[in-house]
Amino acid sequence: MIQSKKNIQSGKVNFLFFLIYFFLINQSLPLIAIEGSFVEIKVLDKVSSKTDLLKLEVGKELKFKGLLIKSLKCKNSEFDDNPEITAYIQVKDMTNKDNNEVFIFNGWTFSSSPAVNPFDHAVYDIWLTRCY
Repeated sequence: MIQSKKNIQSGKVNFLFFLIYFFLINQSLPLIAIEGSFVEIKVLDKVSSKTDLLKLEVGKELKFKGLLIKSLKCKNSEFDDNPEITAYIQVKDMTNKDNNEVFIFNGWTFSSSPAVNPFDHAVYDIWLTRCY
């Protein structure tokens, strides 16, 4: 009887140390997103079926054929083995002279689910490949 009480007490103490350790580890390693300085996107020309890999510096515009592409942010999540890559991208169609439409795309794009916030253009498709 005395031995089982000692085992129970020992188990409670071990469990308490485990809980303290678990919470300290979670506090020291927060689940944050790491922001990158460059975004890598693929652009598909639907007419010629050719793809181009573009490297965009965050905050700067890049002119690609008739498009003006700008990335404002990109993030890599760090909470699982397959991190989600997200980027906030703005795209202007420079061939469109209609002043009513500023951006043909303005929003977040996701590497794993490009259909969540799709880029819709008659000639080009854009999808996110990397953030670094």
